[in-house]
Amino acid sequence: MRAVLISTYDLGRQPFGLASPAAFLRRAGHQVTCVDLTRTRLPEDAACGAALVAWYLPMHTATRLALPVIDRVRALNPAAHLCAYGLYAPLNAALLREHGVETVLGPEFETDLVALAEVVASRTPDPTFRSGTSAPAAGLTRIAFIQPDRSDLPPLAKYASLQVGDTRRTAGYTEATRGCKHRCRHCPIVPVYDGRFRAVAVDVVLADVRAQVAAGAQHITFGDPDFFNGPAHALAIVTALARDCPGVSYDVTIKVEHLRKHAALLPVLRDTGCAFVTTAVESFEDAVLERLRKGHTHADFQAVVADCASIGLPLSPTFVAFTPWTSIDGYVAMLREIDRLSLTAAVSPIQYAIRLLVPEGSLMLELEDVRDRISHFDPRSLTHVWRHADPRVDALQQAIEQFVGSRLTAAREDVFARVWTLAHDAAGLAAPSRDPLPSRATIPYLNEPWYC
Repeated sequence: MRAVLISTYDLGRQPFGLASPAAFLRRAGHQVTCVDLTRTRLPEDAACGAALVAWYLPMHTATRLALPVIDRVRALNPAAHLCAYGLYAPLNAALLREHGVETVLGPEFETDLVALAEVVASRTPDPTFRSGTSAPAAGLTRIAFIQPDRSDLPPLAKYASLQVGDTRRTAGYTEATRGCKHRCRHCPIVPVYDGRFRAVAVDVVLADVRAQVAAGAQHITFGDPDFFNGPAHALAIVTALARDCPGVSYDVTIKVEHLRKHAALLPVLRDTGCAFVTTAVESFEDAVLERLRKGHTHADFQAVVADCASIGLPLSPTFVAFTPWTSIDGYVAMLREIDRLSLTAAVSPIQYAIRLLVPEGSLMLELEDVRDRISHFDPRSLTHVWRHADPRVDALQQAIEQFVGSRLTAAREDVFARVWTLAHDAAGLAAPSRDPLPSRATIPYLNEPWYC
């Protein structure tokens, strides 16, 4: 049977969510074409000849971009069985069905895609995969992962890279775990995984890494929602990576809570080649952190900054800068704290404009003060639209988003200086003078500017 797997957006990286299921489907004897629409056009001949066409939807942006492509493929090949899979597929199942998607699978999708392919190939109806339902399982499927097959994806050099000063390092991507043990209220992982996570066998992760290094990768991004959900598992992987692939750097994402709890492990990350750690700070206001159920305080983050600075491990903090509880003065205070902590070169400019996203199924809807700010659900943006009680806050967010969006390649210090002025002007305050930090040239970063 012929299958086409499509990715519409995956943060500028080679899509793991195509390579992994492709390996499973090919092992089962199916012909698979992987299409990354960020790097190539949709091959209409493949789409027209496929019995199964499936879209990988790992995030909000990917889902929005997929809808017109689904409509196009449906017109080109009305007989094809259309499927959506990944974290955002079950969250948007109703809307996907309206666009003709017949099967919706969750984020543990590999073996379910193989089972669906067998049903489609046999042309025998199966109630397990009747139109509009999700994958069969009481809970999340446990998968015996195998090495992803990246053979027909564009080369790694075509994707986002690690920038270290004037040096560009080709970057690969893999996953050592899925899901998360925690239940941060604003996180889209929680409605699907509900505090569970799955580990990928160390040998499978390392085989994928070695294959990417052989294909030119000089850096690996571990895309786990939290690399320290299983600290022993994580350390086994990075220790083996440093041993097997000397000189290859990597980056990980770790909660502030875990960076604080496992501070003794941070030197191991540094010594095994960790270029930076992304950590979701979200806010410096403890009341907001409590509403988001983040599991850390402002004081915790200050301690993490000090711990990482003391050993030379760079941090890449992320924020939800605009929430229903953000005030103009609070936003100014956030910028001043970023400046005080000497983090302006470490924060991606888009973080200054991030607005709380409330997609379908979000646990933010548990909060009455969030529900009170929501006007409606917008099927085009796939979000519950909310407005701040203070119109000045929304105006500031829009101004910063417009500015940052037009300065994606500008120096971070220059962007921060302008955001600093915009925020103080909105607050009716004189912007204090500040001493600019050195260029971000010393701070490694991935040159994909978006993060959602």
